[in-house]
Amino acid sequence: MNESANRVATDPRSDRREAKIAGILSEAWDLARRDGLGAISLRDLAGAVGLRQPSLYVYFESKLALYDAMFADGYRQLLAYLDERDYTGTPRDALIRFTRDLITFASEDGVRYQMLFQRPIPGFEPTTESFALALEFYERATTVAANAGIHHQADIDLFAAVINGLSHQQVANDPGGRRWADLAEQAVDMLLAPR
Repeated sequence: MNESANRVATDPRSDRREAKIAGILSEAWDLARRDGLGAISLRDLAGAVGLRQPSLYVYFESKLALYDAMFADGYRQLLAYLDERDYTGTPRDALIRFTRDLITFASEDGVRYQMLFQRPIPGFEPTTESFALALEFYERATTVAANAGIHHQADIDLFAAVINGLSHQQVANDPGGRRWADLAEQAVDMLLAPR
C-alpha cells in the first residue's frame, strides 16, 4: 500500500472547527488569567477571537459549556505533561517525582490549577466525558501511590490532600518557584512512614 492509501480522509470543516475551538479555549485561559475564572466575559472572549457574542454559541452553548471545555483541556494538558515524565525506578522515588511534578504543574498556571483541583465556579459540574479525564488522572495517581504502598482509601485521601495542600501553597506563595515542590520527598516519606 502506498502512503496516500493509508491516510485517513479528514473533513476540512471539522478541522477548522476544532482549530477555532482550540483558539477560543486559548483566549479563555488568557482571559481567566487576566480577570479570574469566574469573571470571564463572553463578550470579551468573542471579541478576542474575532466573533460576535451570539456566534460564540455555535461553539459553546453556554458559559458552563465553556468551563467544561476548559476543564477537559486542563486535564488533557496534565495527562500530556505526565506522559512526558519518567516514573521508573523504585516506587518511592517514582512517587516523589510524581508529587514534585504535580506541584510544579500546579504552579505553572494557577488558574488551571483552580479549574482542575478546586471548585471556583458556582454551579459548574463537569460532564461525564470531561470528568472521565479527571478519573484517568486519578487512576494514574493511585497506581503510582499503590506501587509505593499506599492502598487504603483513607491513605489515598491523605496523599491527595497533602499534594493539594503543597500545590496550593506553591501557587499562592511561590508561583513558578520550588519552595513547596522541594518538600515532595519529605511529604512522601511522611506518608510512607510506618504507623
